[in-house]
Amino acid sequence: MKTLEPLPISGLRLIQPDIYNDARGYFFESYNYETFKNLGIEDIFVQDNQSVSKKNVIRGLHFQMPPFAQAKLVRVVKGAALDVVVDIRKESPTYGQHLSVLLNDENQLQLYIPVGFAHGFAALEDDTLFAYKCSNLYHKDSEQSLLFNDKDLNINWNIENPIVTDKDLQAICFKDFISPF
Repeated sequence: MKTLEPLPISGLRLIQPDIYNDARGYFFESYNYETFKNLGIEDIFVQDNQSVSKKNVIRGLHFQMPPFAQAKLVRVVKGAALDVVVDIRKESPTYGQHLSVLLNDENQLQLYIPVGFAHGFAALEDDTLFAYKCSNLYHKDSEQSLLFNDKDLNINWNIENPIVTDKDLQAICFKDFISPF
């Protein structure tokens, strides 16, 4: 397992697992605490989540407020997704900037997202299976969202008619967000 080139927003890590292919298919270790610790990622993950999405579904941009904030380790098990994170760490030189990464079942990349980021993704194929680990348990009263199509964030989701929940359509605009991070 290795970390790929440094990303333009500090703290984010794109991880490529070692994949072992043979006549039966493939095998890889998606998470091992000691391996991740050697990569400089020492979060203890306490909850695993997964979702299945139709093509053109956008989920996000979600985060939890402190003290229930979460680091995440995200990947696509089946299908493809445009994964998007927004830096909401107010002292960060990249505050308000976003990064998009293609995650799919072919490249098997994983994205480590530390506390202080809003996260979302767009499913690029039907039945996209998205899985992620969280460093803190879900806490309903602490969940927040930034508006996925906020003009100030200027995220190109590459989807003309996104499928989005009413809840995500009611998310806060970035200019009105006061970061606790």
